[in-house]
Amino acid sequence: MIDHTGVRVSDFARAKAFYRAALAPIGYQLLLEFPATVTGSGDDVAGFGVPEEADFWIAAGQANEPPLHVAFRVGGRVLVDAFHRAALAAGGRDNGAPGLRPQYHPDYYCAYVLDPDGHNIEVVCRAPEPLAPGDSL
Repeated sequence: MIDHTGVRVSDFARAKAFYRAALAPIGYQLLLEFPATVTGSGDDVAGFGVPEEADFWIAAGQANEPPLHVAFRVGGRVLVDAFHRAALAAGGRDNGAPGLRPQYHPDYYCAYVLDPDGHNIEVVCRAPEPLAPGDSL
């Protein structure tokens, strides 16, 4: 089981603003920040997550090459859509509009956005679309 992961970013302030806005619709917040003087690595870091657990971290420095892919799982397709809108508004670049990707799983609904450093950030819902009132099986 993965406890946490992260990416290196070339512009810490820009990346922090991007992730704060892009991940807000899925309940993620900026929870922790440590300056380079505290980390021991020589890099400023920031941790995002659903309170109280920071499980996604960014670190200042030379961005990962090649860029990384990180996927966040959510419980509803509306959250995928909201992430995509927020990430684009925050300066991300579209890398796959919200929609079904049945080649992965029949109910795999996701969206992809490239962050300012080109990291491929995905939000995915694997749950079937809920029935609308009046729909039948």
